[in-house]
Amino acid sequence: MSSKKKLPAKSGRIVSRSLMVDERKVDEICNRIIQRVHASRQNISRTVDTEIVKNYWFTGRDIVEEELQGKKRATYGTQLMKMMSGRLTKKLGRGYTTTNLRYMKQFYLVYQDLIPIHHTVRDEFNIQNVDIPLSWSHYRLLAQISRKEAREFYERESIENRWASRELERQMGSLLFDRLAKSRDKKGLLRLAKKGQEIQTPEDAIKDPVVLEFLNIPESHRLVESKLEEALISNLQQFLLELGKGFAFVGRQQRLTLDGDHFYADLVMYHTILKCFVIVELKTKALSHADLGQIQLYVNYYDQHCRSEGDNPTLGLILCTEKNDAMVRYTLGEKGKQIFASKYQFHLPTEAELEAEVRKELREIKYRLSLGNKDPNKLD
Repeated sequence: MSSKKKLPAKSGRIVSRSLMVDERKVDEICNRIIQRVHASRQNISRTVDTEIVKNYWFTGRDIVEEELQGKKRATYGTQLMKMMSGRLTKKLGRGYTTTNLRYMKQFYLVYQDLIPIHHTVRDEFNIQNVDIPLSWSHYRLLAQISRKEAREFYERESIENRWASRELERQMGSLLFDRLAKSRDKKGLLRLAKKGQEIQTPEDAIKDPVVLEFLNIPESHRLVESKLEEALISNLQQFLLELGKGFAFVGRQQRLTLDGDHFYADLVMYHTILKCFVIVELKTKALSHADLGQIQLYVNYYDQHCRSEGDNPTLGLILCTEKNDAMVRYTLGEKGKQIFASKYQFHLPTEAELEAEVRKELREIKYRLSLGNKDPNKLD
């Protein structure tokens, strides 16, 4: 009989399949832990921001109250903040320069009602549940806005859209409030300040002018449309932020085929609030009749072949260097309600430029009134 050789035993214990660790379960547990840690870090960050804002608010209040105690000399406030800056910097480190102390003073003067008044120092140290929705960086910027209605608008938009302070600074620099406020009546202006940008009609969603300063292109630069398109796609996130609420990117150079002929729409967007496609055409020249015919073709095509059940009529937006509202009105007539033209520029607008645009629009409104086409939403 041939003897059977014994196989060497495997080192270590043999673990049954029932005791094997389920990697998916491990992933689930780890993901929960990671989410909790991230949430905790965000909560800590928000708590820190709240405490910083509270501290700076009280610092500003202390400065204002000291200045108001019979110290009417103009130099007193300057001397006070220099002395405070030196002592606080020595004890607390950075953050208490004279410039920052001025910001704190201005912050308190603008937002005196932000924190309930307490009568004792002990009460101030134990303030809880104060609603401070923004960071110090936000409030420092907001406090510099002199017009109350503009400040309220930017504050609300920052909260609702979760703007970082850098985005708030850009929107302020681009005069977003003034661009949206053009030609609104007093009630509309108040509603804009109190409720922010409300999009109920296509007109509410279109900005004019559109500011593309983030492309860093000189105003005098000779640009072809393909290069402008490439620049916008390379900066798509900033472009969508500039277009405003609700715009989502669908595609570029979308082909439309008619009886064997091919046409290409520069950019196709979808507006999630208005529930419709938006065709965007880029023109590196002034608006022309041909441009209007072209985009009307694209809008009609999308209405007939691309709209789904529940979609509203497609909109067309021409971005050009110069526009002519009368040309749009007379060329397209009733169909022009779906077509918009906005001027784009590569620099942040000035108030003088916006004033000129407002005067131009007022002339357009007066002209329409003379024809008997009164628009009650645009006038007092």
